[in-house]
Amino acid sequence: MSPNQAAWIDTLGQPFRVGPAPMPKPGRGQLVIKNHAVAINPADWKNQDNGYFMKVFPFVLGIDIAGTVESVGEGVTRFKKGQRVISHVQGLRDQDPAQGAFQLYPIAEEVFTSVIPDSMSFEHAVVLPLAISTAATGLYLPKYLGLPSLPSLNPKPTEKTLLVWGGASSVGAAAIQFAFASGLRVIATASPANHEFVKALGASAVFDYRSPSVVEDIVKELEGSDFAGVYDAISKEPSFEPITEILKRLGRQAKVAAVLPRQRPSEGLDPMFVLGYEIATAPNEKMGEAIWARFVPQALASGQLRAKPDPVVVGHGLDEIQHALAVQKAGVSARKIVVTL
Repeated sequence: MSPNQAAWIDTLGQPFRVGPAPMPKPGRGQLVIKNHAVAINPADWKNQDNGYFMKVFPFVLGIDIAGTVESVGEGVTRFKKGQRVISHVQGLRDQDPAQGAFQLYPIAEEVFTSVIPDSMSFEHAVVLPLAISTAATGLYLPKYLGLPSLPSLNPKPTEKTLLVWGGASSVGAAAIQFAFASGLRVIATASPANHEFVKALGASAVFDYRSPSVVEDIVKELEGSDFAGVYDAISKEPSFEPITEILKRLGRQAKVAAVLPRQRPSEGLDPMFVLGYEIATAPNEKMGEAIWARFVPQALASGQLRAKPDPVVVGHGLDEIQHALAVQKAGVSARKIVVTL
């Protein structure tokens, strides 16, 4: 019997079925990971409910993994068996269940994988992978914000200011840290309970997104600045509307990267959407080398890149993943839902 097991989805809207899965073999540029922890993202339960991007059944969902390298395929140069790693896996991109996170031995791509320090637990490290790719896509690719400087351990100030809406989210936390490491001044929004957390990530000013004066306060903060644009890590009407008003009052054009598309256009705002599943292919080989191969492992080792927000472990084993999706769907703040394996 194969040592691999997976949480399968057989049809839309149905609970996962835990059962045997083929033991995968890595192809060129791929690794097989012995999975120790998975993180839960909104995309997981949205795909279980609606399956916008699934064309193959049964399927294995999940995006974020942390574990040890089990085997490597042809052409892999950065990894060897036994190394501790995180990875953003590509099951939906390739319609390949072997690349879904919710199994004991998923396939990962070298270009989306990084080593992690021995001092960092798997459950902490696993909060990062999708957030890293999402943040890097929106910040650096020319079709989105197109920041001129990639992140560095010793960034040079650029005099530019970035607004991150939703700084306490996993994507917002990564975007703040990456932008700060690119020499930008970052301001952000968060609930008052999370202001100090967001400042600790690198934001110089944080505003309560529920405040009646939030638009006025942010406009005042941005006036006269070299405005790099907006990273909208929330991407719902409660963020589209104030961002639209901020840009209107500033009276200037600015790029807006949003993690999900709007359901209805908001007048005056033309975001450069970071579509949820374009992220899987957007970090090209050059971006993967710059972000995943160089900056991420170095910044994790030095402590510059922090694994935030903190994990909340809600269970152990593939049988607990369905419960974890329910917890995430009910709502979390400044935390990431994690299952250990």
